[in-house]
Amino acid sequence: MSDRPAFVALVALLTPVLVTVLGLSVAALVPDVRLASHALPQFALHLPAQDTAPLPPPAPDQVVPAGRPQVRVPILEYHYIRVNPDPRDRLGFNLSVTPPDFTAQMDWLKASGYHPIDLNDLRGYFEHRLPLPARPVVLTFDDGYIDFFTTALPILIDHGFRAVSYVVPGFLDRPRYMTTDEVRAIDSDGMEVAAHTMHHVDLTTASPAQLTMEIQGSRSVLEQITGHAVLDFCYPSGKYDAAVVAATQRAGFESATTEVAGASHTWADRLTWSRVRVPGGERLAQFVASLGDPEPTVTPSPNV
Repeated sequence: MSDRPAFVALVALLTPVLVTVLGLSVAALVPDVRLASHALPQFALHLPAQDTAPLPPPAPDQVVPAGRPQVRVPILEYHYIRVNPDPRDRLGFNLSVTPPDFTAQMDWLKASGYHPIDLNDLRGYFEHRLPLPARPVVLTFDDGYIDFFTTALPILIDHGFRAVSYVVPGFLDRPRYMTTDEVRAIDSDGMEVAAHTMHHVDLTTASPAQLTMEIQGSRSVLEQITGHAVLDFCYPSGKYDAAVVAATQRAGFESATTEVAGASHTWADRLTWSRVRVPGGERLAQFVASLGDPEPTVTPSPNV
């Protein structure tokens, strides 16, 4: 018992030191946790979402005037609108925007005065010198997954938005993909149906005969389904070369999109238009930043 006072005194002396050491150790771990969360978003800490206020909307009569040789119109690239069913599937996670995140993105676009257009409108701006609405944006969805019909479409309609669905006809009526009737339905609902080859192949490795079958074939099948011309195309996985671009033009397509990052377009590069990818796990602030500055607008002259 005579040693107890000495032990208590020793603990009292060492306690501040131990607290300091533990505090420094925890602080040193924080950057690693944040780095791990950034590298593996499906395991990210669920911190409160950053408040991203919408932009002040433009005046109702503002437009992007016709005649500019280059125009900034973000073409957003989506795949799935779903919760990724397999947390181990890194690619699936990256391609999957959750319905709440997608809704928040659409809410922000609407509140900020963005106007989703389709590729007919963007082509018409250059080819027919037609003005665009203020803050134009194109919403594209690759591959024709069923969740475009079941999940994205109702959200788009609720916001009064149009979009482009790049459909792979050879995958229709299979599990995870839309049916032929659903493609007709989205077309009737005002969504643009565009082509994405017959079987989502790497066109840069295809023979001339395969190029014709995959590119021209996809257009022909979709035109039979919709009953009207299909003029816009998307290269699977963004892979293309000079031969692929030439085959796309021969097939009669008037635009084609890639996975090259960018938002500014000209008529000359209409067969290699760039896009802005929207990955899974992206915070709203990152989504907003990816749009960049809107194309400047003007008030039309009353004499025009």
